Amino acid sequence: MLVTGASRGVGAATARAFAERGDRVAVHYRGAEELAREVLESLPGEGHAILRADLADPGETQALAEGAVEALGRVDILVNNAALFLDAAAGSRRGDHRLTDTDYDHWVQAWRQTLATNLMGPANLTFCIARHMVEVPAAAGLPTGRVVNVGSRGAYRGEPDVPAYGASKAGLHAFGQSMAVALAPHGIAVTSIAPGFIATDMAASLLDGPAGDGIRAQSPFGRVATPEEVAAAIVTLASPGAEWASGAVLDFNGASHLR
Repeated sequence: MLVTGASRGVGAATARAFAERGDRVAVHYRGAEELAREVLESLPGEGHAILRADLADPGETQALAEGAVEALGRVDILVNNAALFLDAAAGSRRGDHRLTDTDYDHWVQAWRQTLATNLMGPANLTFCIARHMVEVPAAAGLPTGRVVNVGSRGAYRGEPDVPAYGASKAGLHAFGQSMAVALAPHGIAVTSIAPGFIATDMAASLLDGPAGDGIRAQSPFGRVATPEEVAAAIVTLASPGAEWASGAVLDFNGASHLR
C-alpha cells in the first residue's frame, strides 16, 4: 500500500498502522528524506519502500505510482494524505492568504500551489493507481482496491485565513465521491476522512501557545485528535469489510463541527 506525505504526522502514523497489521508500505515524501527514512526504519515487517515525488508535478506523480508498483508488486490501498498548508512564499510564516491582507500576486501563487498539490496531485495519483488496480488482479480473497482521501473539517467549517486549503479539501471530498461511483463496478471503494485539529509536531507550537486552550475547547472532549486516532480510522476505512462505506466522507473532529 502507498501512503503519501508519510514522513511525519498522520502519514507516518498511518504507515505504521498498516505495517503493524502486516502490510508492506511505500512511504512517500517530498522533501523530508531524513524523517521519511526514520519512518521507514520504524516499520515492523519487511518489504517496505521509500519514494520521493512532488505531487504538484504530474510527471513525478506518475513516476511515484510506477515506483510503488515496482517496489510492492501490487498496490492494494492508496492513502492520499499529503497536503500543502504552509506556504512561506504567500507572504507570512504560516502561509496565510486572507483576501483582505494579501496582494494579488501572492493570492494567485497560494491558490495555484495549494490546488496543484492538494487536489490535482491526489487526482493524478488516483488515476495511475486505480488503473493499476483494475489491470493487475488482487490476491485471492482480497478486494480489488481501496482509496482513502484525507480531507479536512475546514472544507465545511471554512478556512478564512487559508481559503485555498479549505477549497482544495472540499474539492478532494467531491473528487472522492465521483471516484466512488466510477470505480465501484471494478470493486474499488473510495472514501474520505475529514479530521479536525490534530496534535502533530507541526502544530505543537500553536497548541502550546496562547491559542491552544481555545483550539482544544472547540471539541466538547476538550482536546484535539492524535495522529494515531486518525490513522486507525483510515485503516478501518481501507479494510476489506468497509466496501459499503464507499462514497462517504467521515467527519472525524470530536464533535467540534456538526453538519
